[in-house]
Amino acid sequence: MSNTTNLKEREGVKKLKELVDEISVCLFCTNLKIDDGATCRPMTANEVDDEGNLWFFSGIDSDKNKEIEDDKHVQLFFSHPGKNSYLVVNGEAEITTNQSKIEELWSPIVKIWFKEGKHDPNISILKVIPKNAYYWDVEGSKMINFFKMVASVATGISFISGTEGTIRV
Repeated sequence: MSNTTNLKEREGVKKLKELVDEISVCLFCTNLKIDDGATCRPMTANEVDDEGNLWFFSGIDSDKNKEIEDDKHVQLFFSHPGKNSYLVVNGEAEITTNQSKIEELWSPIVKIWFKEGKHDPNISILKVIPKNAYYWDVEGSKMINFFKMVASVATGISFISGTEGTIRV
């Protein structure tokens, strides 16, 4: 069904950007030693930069930021079941209040969480530096793949194709 295609450097960053732009919302997991799911929160990635770093807005006083201060290791789970695209990113997070980066990433929707805008005293940005990632990306839409699955069952030949592999940036 799948071809394994491991990507690195520019190809890896390109695939990471493609998947994150397409999916955007992930479960952002901190405090990985507990591993009970309670420290996973849905968050929207604002950007994947040219080095492959992922950027998120976050409240300075949030539990997430406190957990990152204690342990910078994070895990991000992206899922787009409608397109059969999935991505898991393991990395290290840094907290910054760099005003120029806030200005660069700002969009009007962010004001929902930061009422005072770009200069809200509670605004911070999380930079996730990926250490490794793994992706699954099935070709075609869910409807097309449903028909391919039916044909595969009827014929015994798999018509569903896609790629999976590691991403190193």
